[in-house]
Parts: sequence; structure tokens; C-alpha cells
Amino acid sequence: MTLSESVVEYLRDNTLLLTTAESCTAGKIVTLLAEVPHSGDLIESGYVVYSPEAKQRLLGVNPYTIETFNLTSCEVAREMALGALRDSTANVAVATTGILGPEDVDGIPAGTVCFAWAFQSGGGRCVFSRRERFFGTRCEVQLMAAEHALRELEHYHRRALAGERE
Repeated sequence: MTLSESVVEYLRDNTLLLTTAESCTAGKIVTLLAEVPHSGDLIESGYVVYSPEAKQRLLGVNPYTIETFNLTSCEVAREMALGALRDSTANVAVATTGILGPEDVDGIPAGTVCFAWAFQSGGGRCVFSRRERFFGTRCEVQLMAAEHALRELEHYHRRALAGERE
């Protein structure tokens, strides 16, 4: 079973509806899932937001957060994921923001990606975030980041079900 197939199965088994807020992965998370037959009923939406303005306008990311922490930050990823949840009927959101490379940007090493996984349940919302660094070409880093976001979804969902908070 492929990673995408196992994530689709997990979404279905747990009655999860997904939205994404993707910057550096540019829709690749949704694309990987959409390659699995019958996955369409588990994907509510996918936002691709590169510019700070799009992150603010479409997802409600606070300009202060961007100014204070930079676009490549867990704080921005968290606001992206929560904004995607607010604007959709989904109950899980995955967000990515980062530097694919090949050059470093503003002192942030190429391959640095910030992730957030947000969950909506009767008990409210919870969000988890992490920063990772990947090595490879621009396209390799993008794929590794999208796969990482999918691979960790079950882990963070289980933590949310257990009542853990970050």
C-alpha cells in the first residue's frame, strides 16, 4: 500500500475531511491524495498561497505574525492551518510553508519547511506544528515535504484524540 493509499484509508476510517493550506508544496499534498481512486470525497479543499498577501486574505494569517516570525515559521504554518479549517467544512487541515531552495533566504537554510496539522472536533480545535529540514533538489524537497505532511497526519490526529495539546 502506498503512503497516499494508507492516508486515504485512515481519513475514511476516521471520518476525516481534509483541507490543505500549502505554500512551498504548491498543492502537492492534495495531488498525491487525489491520485488514489475515490479519494475525492475525503478532500474538501486545497489552498495554494505563496504570497504574504494571499496568506492574509485567504487564510487570515496576521501580518504581525509574518513580520515577527517570518513566512517560514511554525507560527505562520499554524495560522494557515487554522485559517483553512475556519474557511471550510473540513475537520483536519495540513499546512506547509518553507524554502525549497536552491538558495537560503533571509538566513533560513534551503530545505527548511514548517508544518502544521490542525483538527476540529466537538471539543474545539487543536493544532500541532513542526519545523523540518530536507536535502535534495527543489523538486525532491517539495515531494519529501508533501510526503512528510501526509505521513505525520495520523500521528498528530491520534495525539489530538488523546487530548494532547501543543
